[in-house]
Amino acid sequence: MRTSMQWVVFGLDTTRVAVPLAVVERIVRAAEVTALPLAPGMVIGMVNVAGCVLPVLNVRRKFRLPEREVRPEDHFLIAQTNRGSIVLLIDVAYGVLEQPAIAIETAFAADKDSEHIGGALVSHDGLVLVHDLNRFLSPDDAQQLDEAMRLEDARRNPAHAR
Repeated sequence: MRTSMQWVVFGLDTTRVAVPLAVVERIVRAAEVTALPLAPGMVIGMVNVAGCVLPVLNVRRKFRLPEREVRPEDHFLIAQTNRGSIVLLIDVAYGVLEQPAIAIETAFAADKDSEHIGGALVSHDGLVLVHDLNRFLSPDDAQQLDEAMRLEDARRNPAHAR
């Protein structure tokens, strides 16, 4: 029995990144992002997706890529983490890659700044970094984001704050 996994591959400049297809809800065109005061540095703001206000995370910052404004051709990748739904700002979605489950190369020197990288996949056209969405934010950043979202919800919906 051969076990395989499916990955959604997306691009940030020339870097290709993958997340498990099972955690991806959908990919949509980028839209205007509303500021989220008091959010951690990896959070560029929030968007309303089908009635749910979700934080938008800047993956470029995590991969130490140059900052740039959100462009109309960019995309939002909406995914589930162990903390709930999040939105990743990505340059382009390439599609789904299917690989044997044992194809992940995990021989990376993990440090504090790269613990979100769960390994790499070797595809026919190069290396794809595997991103662990559950490690995107540090515990302190996650707590700060929760508090910022709670305060924003209370500001927008005073009845919820009671």
